[in-house]
Amino acid sequence: MPSNRKTTVQRLLAGASAAAALLAAGHAFAGTVALTGGNVVDIDGKTPILNAVVLIEDEKIAAIGPAASIEIPADAEVIALPGKWLIPGLMNMHVHLALNLPGASRVHDESRESIALRMLDNAQKSLQTGVTTIRLTGAQEGIDFTVKKMIDSGAFDGPRIHTAGTSIVPTGGHGSYEINGAAEASRAVREQIKLGATWIKLGISGGISDTHGDIAASPFTDDELRTAIEVAHRNGVQVTGHNGSPIAAEVAIDAGIDAFEHGYYLTPPVLTRMKEEGVWLVPTIVVTQPGAREFYQKIGSPDWYLDRVETAGKTHFKTLQDAIRIGTPIALGSDQYPWEPNSGTTATIREAELYVQAGMTPLEALRAGTIESARMLEVDDEVGALRPGYYADILAVDADPTKDISALRTIGFVMKGGKTIVAADDPAAN
Repeated sequence: MPSNRKTTVQRLLAGASAAAALLAAGHAFAGTVALTGGNVVDIDGKTPILNAVVLIEDEKIAAIGPAASIEIPADAEVIALPGKWLIPGLMNMHVHLALNLPGASRVHDESRESIALRMLDNAQKSLQTGVTTIRLTGAQEGIDFTVKKMIDSGAFDGPRIHTAGTSIVPTGGHGSYEINGAAEASRAVREQIKLGATWIKLGISGGISDTHGDIAASPFTDDELRTAIEVAHRNGVQVTGHNGSPIAAEVAIDAGIDAFEHGYYLTPPVLTRMKEEGVWLVPTIVVTQPGAREFYQKIGSPDWYLDRVETAGKTHFKTLQDAIRIGTPIALGSDQYPWEPNSGTTATIREAELYVQAGMTPLEALRAGTIESARMLEVDDEVGALRPGYYADILAVDADPTKDISALRTIGFVMKGGKTIVAADDPAAN
């Protein structure tokens, strides 16, 4: 066992033991916390609250206001963040915690235990870099549901997880749960929902990492696609599609799909229909742009894969520009690990910066990674903004990111549900 893996395992086991002891003793991460001296960014674009107090009770925000208007209880833990800018925790809507792409370092025949450890490790790293909510868009062997339960129980730190379970595809498609025919499509959807899926993901076109097929192909039959979406909706679960195909997009929109991932070759007419029908786009633009080359080199990606990335990248960026111009609903997702280094920052933050380069304002990009993602998940009444009654998922940065999105590169304090994950004086901050 490599030394770094051994260290990770020992740390995770120690964390599990400590959390179990706390839970057994009846102790929760509770109490009153007051964040003082910071400036609270208004996610709706209103005037920020300068020199604010954010009062937190247990997991949620109890009050926010100017320092003069908030009385801090005598027994509160006070965390001073003078001059910092406070924003909601970031949200990443396209995550694979056990990512396994073509390359020399690809993990083959990985055990369930190894997958679980990789997922927990990547979940913790994601949270430490400021990502407090994620949506998993295709995981292996149902392990995502176990990881979610362990994080929800408090045994491990990690982001809030919404998961689509295993990606469902026609035989030979982009994903791992292969089906043929409408009956198998309905069974596959029901199985994922039974396991706990809060979304269903369908591989409705080819993918960059496929060794066969066309990225713009549409391999599902109309009956298979309609059936899968109908069954999910009858169970109150939304559906997203891995998609680079305008043809597949039209059929899926007709069937009532809720979102598309990537959108490599989507056209303005399709993007306009998405706006009209309220279909979300999760761009994952970061994976096809030059900043990702360091990542692909690190994992030893083969030439054919790099060629597909480069070919898709130019059209992909134009699609994002068109979507922003048209007003297609956009939620932030990276497809790289949320914490993965990219262009001197993380993949999540670089994704937001690329949205600004493609035409968004900094505020719009910040919203894509907070309240708009929460709207897509239908949890915008509890996360995605700093408001009384919302979970205290809070980051501190050095400057106002609604003026310059690159201020996100200075995250120096991370809190999830009222628990400090990265302290302001932590040497690991920034």
